Amino acid sequence: MLSSMTGYATASVELAGLNLALDVRSVNSRYLEIQFRMNEELRALEPLLRERITQQVQRGKLECRVTLTSAVAAPTQQLNTALLARLVSLNAQVRAQLPEVTPMSLADVLRWPGMLDDSSRPSDLAQPCLALLDTVLHEFKASRQREGDKLRQHLLQRVAAMEVQIAHVAPRLPELVRAYQAKLVARFTEALGSADDERIRQEIALFAQKIDVDEELTRLAAHLKEMRRILDDGGAAGKRLDFLMQELNREANTLGSKSVSVETTQVAMELKVLIEQMREQIQNLE
Repeated sequence: MLSSMTGYATASVELAGLNLALDVRSVNSRYLEIQFRMNEELRALEPLLRERITQQVQRGKLECRVTLTSAVAAPTQQLNTALLARLVSLNAQVRAQLPEVTPMSLADVLRWPGMLDDSSRPSDLAQPCLALLDTVLHEFKASRQREGDKLRQHLLQRVAAMEVQIAHVAPRLPELVRAYQAKLVARFTEALGSADDERIRQEIALFAQKIDVDEELTRLAAHLKEMRRILDDGGAAGKRLDFLMQELNREANTLGSKSVSVETTQVAMELKVLIEQMREQIQNLE
């Protein structure tokens, strides 16, 4: 399935009176960018979590938030008196050198890493964190796939609309070219009195070849067929589809520049509108 780069999932688990919560959310990005927001005591787990995410996500600006809080009303923490004594000593030394420094507040002291000990806290949080991350990533990827399926339907509708435009104008091309040739002959006759000169006929035939857009319509149809194949195959298709948008846009531009009738000009304009609508949605795909 196709996956959008926009998604969100969250889960939590209780561990010995503690609540471990983890959520993952992402938005569009050209590459995979991962930011972590977590308790300092969990910061050492960041490399493990990052590795697990990169194994399952390829693109998107992703934020992973991990929190560890008490799950009971009564606090179970104990003050680390040894660390507090060291902090008091260090504070005195700093203030002796820099008396103008603002004293530490009670909140600053309590937030100091390791100041509050908890004997009931699990000694190893790596496995619970990884297990919780796997649960979250499963739902996260499912949410991105649901959004990706909506984008796929949107793109297929635009592909079908482009195919209708091409199917409408392609059978009319010989007639449009002949009509323009007749118009050129009439102008030469009006200006020169005759268009029977061999060189004039050669120029008219050569110009008719230059304004023939059958090749552009054929390439457009081929690109749209390839686009359907990519949408059906799924997976990380965003970059491939973005490249196809460039090719489609190039052919639509050529179609417009070679147009010699209002009909083909209108088709070229409609194709460019549809291509731009698809390009905007493809930016959301992984």
